[in-house]
Amino acid sequence: MIQNNVLWEVCDNFQKQTYRNRYYIATDQGKHLLSIPIKHTGKGDGRQKYANVYIDNSYPWQSQHWKTLQTAYRTSPFFEFYEDELSHLFQNKYEKLIDFNWATIRFFENQLGIKIDTTHRTINYEKHIDLGLDQRNLVIAKNEKLTGFEPYMQVFQDRHKFIPNLSCLDLLFNEGPNSLAYLKSQKPMLNA
Repeated sequence: MIQNNVLWEVCDNFQKQTYRNRYYIATDQGKHLLSIPIKHTGKGDGRQKYANVYIDNSYPWQSQHWKTLQTAYRTSPFFEFYEDELSHLFQNKYEKLIDFNWATIRFFENQLGIKIDTTHRTINYEKHIDLGLDQRNLVIAKNEKLTGFEPYMQVFQDRHKFIPNLSCLDLLFNEGPNSLAYLKSQKPMLNA
């Protein structure tokens, strides 16, 4: 997103085990999954479009995620710097998953001092992309591919070495204002 223009896929069917409702962080125990619970439609209702997926707020996931982030990153160099702004993501209620994801992108825009164009969105699902690289497979968590990002210092690196493919929050809490320069310095991703 930092190095390329993006056409946001919002018309595909929601798939389980994607990064749309989950992210990984580093804890003292190693790589840790945080997942946003969603409301599944009944089998008779067919598949859900990603843009129509509702969050299951009957479970206090926001409180749990926030406490886990605080525990994992309280000792990181920059957690306190971003804490107040980030806490809003875990205090405001979101009905749809896509709205939480847009809010998350806006958080990173503000913290990195960049503008990510989110206005280019699909209006229909197209199986094949004719222009540009089709990176939709990157949201599939079970097909995780190493991104090739250069290691940076992480909070629990002395216990677990560098853990790749974590949430951008990990980068932000550990690198702070240097995060944008770090992202710009990485090799552009090719169709992974």
